[in-house]
Amino acid sequence: MLVNDPFRLDQYDYELPPELIAQHPLDDRSSSRLMVMDRISGRIRHCFFHQIVDFLEPDDCLVLNDSKVFPARIKGKKPTGGRIELFLLHFPKESAPGKAKARALYRSSKPPRENIRIICSGSLEITVDEVLPGGQAEVTLTYFGDLHTVLRGSGTVPLPPYIRRNQEPEDVDRYQTTYASRIGSVAAPTAGLHFTEKLLRDAERKGITLARITLHVGYGTFAPVRSSDIRRHTIHAEWASVPESAVEAVNRARRNGGRIVAVGTTTVRSLETSANASGAVRPYEGECDLYIIPGYSFRAVDNIITNFHLPRSSLLLLVSAFAGKNRILSAYRQAAASGYRFYSYGDAMLIT
Repeated sequence: MLVNDPFRLDQYDYELPPELIAQHPLDDRSSSRLMVMDRISGRIRHCFFHQIVDFLEPDDCLVLNDSKVFPARIKGKKPTGGRIELFLLHFPKESAPGKAKARALYRSSKPPRENIRIICSGSLEITVDEVLPGGQAEVTLTYFGDLHTVLRGSGTVPLPPYIRRNQEPEDVDRYQTTYASRIGSVAAPTAGLHFTEKLLRDAERKGITLARITLHVGYGTFAPVRSSDIRRHTIHAEWASVPESAVEAVNRARRNGGRIVAVGTTTVRSLETSANASGAVRPYEGECDLYIIPGYSFRAVDNIITNFHLPRSSLLLLVSAFAGKNRILSAYRQAAASGYRFYSYGDAMLIT
């Protein structure tokens, strides 16, 4: 008997040949393919991302997440000479000149002892303050100069686990949107990776308003949904900000009959968190733990630009809530059959 239960996790599986998981970015950001799907009719068109402005209208508001990825993966040596790798779960918070505190995941042959000092490359040294359950630790970073500059010299960009290679020089810039400005993410808001500065200028020339929000993407973005009933899953909270400038732009577009086009699932969650029942958004700053699954009523967002997401992921559940599970899975099957590239460095989708 066929089962079509939108709350069963196993309903969000699909077959994907491994060779369709993009391992490198394309030379030109905007040369990615673009699947355009009408969520009402199910009609699909196959285009390229450099055509995205053709699908936007004057008075639309394009909302971008301006969070910037920092080098969160750091390798070092313990006093014994043993190797250890730390993954900072958030951008460290400065506690004094030349000192900052963070929580991190650690990976080593043996758990580190409290109060040991880890020697890293460059001018960075890390002290383990407290060892926590789940392979985590509270740490203090000691450094000279600007913290972000130090991390760029001592750490690497934490590429997603499905990119099965080490960081290469191109990743420093390409695993970052062209408009990233606020440091704090451990993973890129990848729907925005396709935009060039020229595309954004073209959008503005057409009368499309650009608005910027911030959601710092956390390690939880890589966490799979494990509950067989998706309603029992919870997602990690992430820090988000919807500033007054974005509120004014979004609400003005709504009043003028324009559409709110969210670039990425992080932008969707930020706008929906800040929206009232009528769809107007309000300034917001704080934790965002909105978990969107089928049955959710969208209030603020009209269109979504997004990448193709992993099976059984909260991101796949979100786009399924927006466009319908069967439509999304059908589109994904069509994308795979047509050779689209999937995941962070892959191709894009516009859901209207």
